[in-house]
Amino acid sequence: MRIFGHPPSAADIERIARDALAALPEPFASHLKDVVLLVQEFADEETLASVGIDDPFDLTGLYEGRPLTEKSVEESGSLPDRVLLFRRPILDEWADGGEELEHLVAHVLVHEVGHHFGFSDDDMHALERQH
Repeated sequence: MRIFGHPPSAADIERIARDALAALPEPFASHLKDVVLLVQEFADEETLASVGIDDPFDLTGLYEGRPLTEKSVEESGSLPDRVLLFRRPILDEWADGGEELEHLVAHVLVHEVGHHFGFSDDDMHALERQH
């Protein structure tokens, strides 16, 4: 396990995530301008139950919304799509692993953003294996 000083705050994680968002190329970046990014300590019990996870440390991020592939120009009045990053599970994974925090946060963020574009978990895992 790593030894380090004070753990990064939610604001630190958000800054890293916003930097990762800003680095995404077009056409992806322009489709994310209305997606809300939030950093929370953990997912709440209702959220964990909705995705079938018992241990809050097992969920590092979540996309809430309707993928672009399912949206219609005729829709209106819906809440904005959101990407949630969960600070404590991210820090736990970071402390146990060999990755830099910036890389881990970007990885979780890109995975959740992938859901916004209609990719399934299997799609994203297949893409990761190709690189």
